[in-house]
Amino acid sequence: MKRIFGFGRKRKGQPPAGSASLPSPGGAYELRQKDLGKLHRAAASGDLAQVRQGLKKYGIDGRDKAERTALHLACANGHVDVVTFLVENKCKLNLFDSDNRSPLMKAVQCQQEKCVAILLEHGADPNLADADGNTALHLAVLSGNPAVAGLLLQHDANIDAQNKEGCTPLILAISEHHGEIMEFLLKKGADVHARDQCERTPLMTAASGGELNVIKVLLRYGADVSHKDTNGWTAEDYAVIHGYSR
Repeated sequence: MKRIFGFGRKRKGQPPAGSASLPSPGGAYELRQKDLGKLHRAAASGDLAQVRQGLKKYGIDGRDKAERTALHLACANGHVDVVTFLVENKCKLNLFDSDNRSPLMKAVQCQQEKCVAILLEHGADPNLADADGNTALHLAVLSGNPAVAGLLLQHDANIDAQNKEGCTPLILAISEHHGEIMEFLLKKGADVHARDQCERTPLMTAASGGELNVIKVLLRYGADVSHKDTNGWTAEDYAVIHGYSR
């Protein structure tokens, strides 16, 4: 199955290798200081005093070359005090960067749980989709973070949202071998019969990888062994095709 989420894929607005950049956690933006205005630089580095000063001169929702706001940068780098300040000063919560990711999506992707909680408590939309059709819940699954997924579900994230390939968070959890989050989603009511664009089910995904324990869990939740995809293949066919006839 094609990977939908690549940390290594170069994004618009990122610098070439070897350029001077600010340090950042996994999944965060790569930033060249010279490309950032004072407000964005302060937000990215967590300098609250400079953020306060910057708001006197710059709009709170101003964008950089990659369409990022100060909130995007603060969330991606986990600067809780800056995020709190921006939110309390009525910044817009649901603006997209050049990859169609909101500040909430960046906080989820970078596993900044406190920032995720603040944004959700102030009304950030958990069901927006990025350029690949992934919602914040998809990103939480791909990061393997049940705690963040739980926060999103508490704030009405769609547990069965489909990305552009038709994959639900449950299907992604299986394809990424995140067994804990898979069981968490099933307990929360994820559709065990969900189908992607090729009519493949979570059971077929598990069978393709020879995931016997996962298969047992899915069967316990009522997965349909007789369903056929657009090729007319069942989950058993997928197991055999991929060398897991056992």
